[in-house]
Amino acid sequence: MNFPLFLAKRIIFQGERTFSKLIVRVTIGALALAILAIILSVAILRGFKNEVTAKQRGFFSDILVVKQELGQTADRTPIMLSVTDFEKIKHLPNVVSVSPFATKIGIMNVRGEVEGVVLKGVDKDYNQKYLDNILIKGDTLDFGADNADNQILISKYTANRLNLDVDSSFIMNFVQENQNRKRKFTVKGIFRTNSEELDNSYVIGSLPLIRKLNNLEGDEAGAYEIRVADFEALAQTTEQVNEVLPVDMKATNVVEHLADIFNWLNMLDMNDDIIFVLMVIVAIINMISALLITILERTSMIGILKSLGMKSRAIRKVFLYNSFYLIGYGLLIGNFLAITLYVFQTQTHFFKLDPSIYYIEYIPMSIGWQDVMFLNVALVGIALLVLFIPSMLITRISPIKTIQFK
Repeated sequence: MNFPLFLAKRIIFQGERTFSKLIVRVTIGALALAILAIILSVAILRGFKNEVTAKQRGFFSDILVVKQELGQTADRTPIMLSVTDFEKIKHLPNVVSVSPFATKIGIMNVRGEVEGVVLKGVDKDYNQKYLDNILIKGDTLDFGADNADNQILISKYTANRLNLDVDSSFIMNFVQENQNRKRKFTVKGIFRTNSEELDNSYVIGSLPLIRKLNNLEGDEAGAYEIRVADFEALAQTTEQVNEVLPVDMKATNVVEHLADIFNWLNMLDMNDDIIFVLMVIVAIINMISALLITILERTSMIGILKSLGMKSRAIRKVFLYNSFYLIGYGLLIGNFLAITLYVFQTQTHFFKLDPSIYYIEYIPMSIGWQDVMFLNVALVGIALLVLFIPSMLITRISPIKTIQFK
């Protein structure tokens, strides 16, 4: 029979508490608040990073292959990968797809209102899954239709600015060799990325049309987009792509291209660490207070147990078991509240954000059960390790003095 555990259960479930009752409740509440704050902070920051990263990856892809040149313009110098190089890149371990695209500056003219935009042209093999995710009205490009070259996706900002809707038509002007070339477009869909740079500047259309406008030959394109399976291995995959490319081309990834955004996202990891440390400190202070008060409240019991021959080590176990119960009870409440809020927010998106500041319309959350288990185990381990020190106070309690005091 484990007598320290038996005695701890009697104290927990049947023992009478006097002035320690309030501190025990405060301790349980502090533990619940600590694990609640830790889980939600990790879920929110991870969800936020995932959402912002997905938006940048979705529009700019993971790796961009362009021609080596000093300057950079929207109308890039055309390039064309050979079939051999294309297949080598496509079969790299981390590469999911390779897609050509091109851009061209145009001026939208709608009932006398003009708007300068960058037309990004994609072809029929382009994965439009991301475009489908950001669409708020209409549909993605239909390359099987007869008017595929005249279809276009515009942002909600542009649609509101020029009073356009799905199926609306307008003229776009392109300057080509000092000539003004006009093309009529029909709005196929309206998207919103919540990124001011993208929504104010880009529209999406057909790559074959840009090839005609820029007089590109065959399969020439402005650049190539490469999507990867494992984003953590992005830098390594970029190096592998550069090893395959001819000397007049280079590959850069989205982290290099948008260094400011990704450096900002990496800095958010520090917030996780700060919140974890602060919440652990709060929980430990409350746990130490509860343990010390419980020991003082049971001083006479400790003296009697010592006089009966029970060793200090066994008595310490009694109070550590009692502390473990408080920790477990607090974590149970905190985890229940955290999981409830997590499910509620992921299903309803009830709590909103300002998309003009955060790129996202709601507070995103993302966390796995392995992370929840790790955070709980880490908090329990740290708490019990720290509580071992104040429990040493039991060794200094004299049975003679405590019995006389009683």
